[in-house]
Amino acid sequence: MLRSWRFATPSVPGVRPAHYRDGVTDPTRGVLYPERLPSFTRLAPEGEASTLVEWFWIPQWDLPEAVVSRQPVLGYPAANLVVEPDGVALWGATTRASERELRGSGWAVGALLKPAAFARLHDAPSDLVDAHIPLDEPNLQHAVSAAMPDLDAAAAAVSGWLVERVGPPTSDARLANAMADLLMSDPTILRLDDAAERLRVSVRTLQRLAHRTVGLSPAAMIRRRRLQEAAQRVREDPDASLADIAADLGYADQAHLANDFRAVLGFTATDYRAGL
Repeated sequence: MLRSWRFATPSVPGVRPAHYRDGVTDPTRGVLYPERLPSFTRLAPEGEASTLVEWFWIPQWDLPEAVVSRQPVLGYPAANLVVEPDGVALWGATTRASERELRGSGWAVGALLKPAAFARLHDAPSDLVDAHIPLDEPNLQHAVSAAMPDLDAAAAAVSGWLVERVGPPTSDARLANAMADLLMSDPTILRLDDAAERLRVSVRTLQRLAHRTVGLSPAAMIRRRRLQEAAQRVREDPDASLADIAADLGYADQAHLANDFRAVLGFTATDYRAGL
């Protein structure tokens, strides 16, 4: 069984600070408690892999016996390919926050996939929402295991496998990538009509494209971006009022922001700020 992965607490021996390489934007977006990260690296893809991968993320940990560390994560609305010492898995997009456990020592090499890659790795992305499947890819697992702890070499091994497996993106795949980039990076996009107009397609085409390549609706992707941005603002700007944050991000009012926090994370923005 694949070991659960992600984050550790900074007070535990064997944990080192997270760091990020050039080319990765908003490195802590989606990470609710970045100060609790283990040794954690995000690498930007290079060459042909840049059309298939948003970034690589590589946690490493070495925890004392009986120590269990947990962290909630508000994931991006995208799939992840994850390689660990004992297996390979494909994780679909999520609609809620998740919590991962770390025990003992280990590592994982993950790739946050662009739609162009995900749609070629799974025939029905919507079937993998909030779920994952193991992949029988021993050559990939062995190549990454042999490369570790050289992080660049490990990411290159995943890149090479993806480029060979997925092949060059089609025009439809490139449009899907442009859609995801727009919905997840442009704070001015608050309505489907705005996104469809920017991409020069119909709203219906946009909806079908997102369902076929991401598994979520475009509206769900926009809501996740806003919630990630809201959490980041609450965390990084303690003097900003929640009402101002809600207004800046296009929420109808502070109550709608609170409801979004509660529905997805299980606590309010006020509770989140108090627990930082």
